[in-house]
Amino acid sequence: MTSRLDRITQQRWAKLDRIRARGINPYPNSYHRSHTTQQAIALLEEQKKGLSGKQEVIVAGRIRAIRSMGKSFFLDIHDGAGKLQLYLHRDHLNEANRKLLKELDIGDIIGASGELFYTKSGEPTLEVAELTLLAKSLRPLPEKWHGLQDVDIRYRQRYLDLISNPEAKETFRVRSRVIAAIRDFLNRRGFLEVETPMLQPSAGGALARPFITHHHTLDHDFYLRIALELHLKRLIVGGFDRVYELGRTFRNEGISTKHNPEFTMLESYQAYADYNDVMNMLEEMVSGIVRKISGKYKIKFGDDTINFKPPWPRLELRQAIIKYCGIDFNKFPDADSLRAEMQKLDIEVDPTKDRGRLIDELISTFVEPNLIQPTFLVDYPVEMSPLAKKKPDDERLVERFEAFAGGMEIANAFTELNDPIEQRRRFKRQLEKHHQEAEVETIDEDFLLALEYGMPPTGGMGVGIDRLVMLLTNQQSIREVILFPQLREKE
Repeated sequence: MTSRLDRITQQRWAKLDRIRARGINPYPNSYHRSHTTQQAIALLEEQKKGLSGKQEVIVAGRIRAIRSMGKSFFLDIHDGAGKLQLYLHRDHLNEANRKLLKELDIGDIIGASGELFYTKSGEPTLEVAELTLLAKSLRPLPEKWHGLQDVDIRYRQRYLDLISNPEAKETFRVRSRVIAAIRDFLNRRGFLEVETPMLQPSAGGALARPFITHHHTLDHDFYLRIALELHLKRLIVGGFDRVYELGRTFRNEGISTKHNPEFTMLESYQAYADYNDVMNMLEEMVSGIVRKISGKYKIKFGDDTINFKPPWPRLELRQAIIKYCGIDFNKFPDADSLRAEMQKLDIEVDPTKDRGRLIDELISTFVEPNLIQPTFLVDYPVEMSPLAKKKPDDERLVERFEAFAGGMEIANAFTELNDPIEQRRRFKRQLEKHHQEAEVETIDEDFLLALEYGMPPTGGMGVGIDRLVMLLTNQQSIREVILFPQLREKE
């Protein structure tokens, strides 16, 4: 039995054949419009005020609605700027255009030329003198009165989501503005934007399971980068005092509302700075971007109102964990004792996790969900931060902070470790702990060699762009802010 979709598709193919039979190319190479829809509307307003005379306007867009009244037809077309109504009267069209009009469907992309006017109801409208087919749509769009609600289709066929749901398009416009604002902020502060390799001979800069690929010419395995850090710090060694990169990062791990296997990171490194300098900079940058995008410091995120106005609270990590679950990790100096204490709270604890990752689990389980307002957690155990410098007054801790908002981490930063001997010692210790696991950070010998030439005191920072955009667009899933998120294969 033929489905309704199949019947509609067959009808459109038949229309395509008739159009071709008339010698019309349904997919011409080019079309030069004079105005976008919004520029045309602005011109009409100028004409109304007497600031501009009547003139021919050429527009183009996708048909989103067709209404007929006898010999009169009204079409709504949408382009990247907005919507414009077209008016066509059969008696005012040439024969070729009259025949073409019969073959048009919602979803077709057309060009039209004519003069602008207001209808009696005040609708800006173009009276069409000539009509051109630019692309015949062979499949129907999702019905506009229902919108496109199927989440799976929205993510797999993002183009349909963007056509059908204006709010989806606005989300990605905001994303673009956020990235532009970050660049502007850092460029004005003297940072240099750089690009570093995505294919790397060793997986370093973070503890994560990497994606592995093989380079046939070199006959060598490479890793898709899991962090930008180690190459950017090489540039600090090389004499660039302030550098940053905005780029894709890849981690071969789980998928959730907060995690995608490929995601966008900002990493910045500033010589002669520490984590306090970086904390102040991040706070200024994010609060400024929120105000620039939304017009104020307060935004809605789910059921909460989040206020990004500085200053943000600074909480010691140890005190935050004590506050939210009662465990003082200083009283449990090894993994076994901490694991036993966590089990008293009915937490299912992975027996292979070391002390640092057990503490990280306490953060994600008890602390993070409570950090709705922008908050810095500061001073982490050294086991959790192999690339961070120890605190002078407590060698059990490092100068590290993570920034949270909306119940999720949005940034991570250190006073960078620049002692090559200590860095090698920590890399080896970490490798010994995780050598039997899939999550392995291999030792980057060239990075250690670079440190031996001397790296100045440096403050480094990583910001999750996708999560920042989630906050600014009030989206609860990371898939809503990534144009083409990773999905499971359909059966």
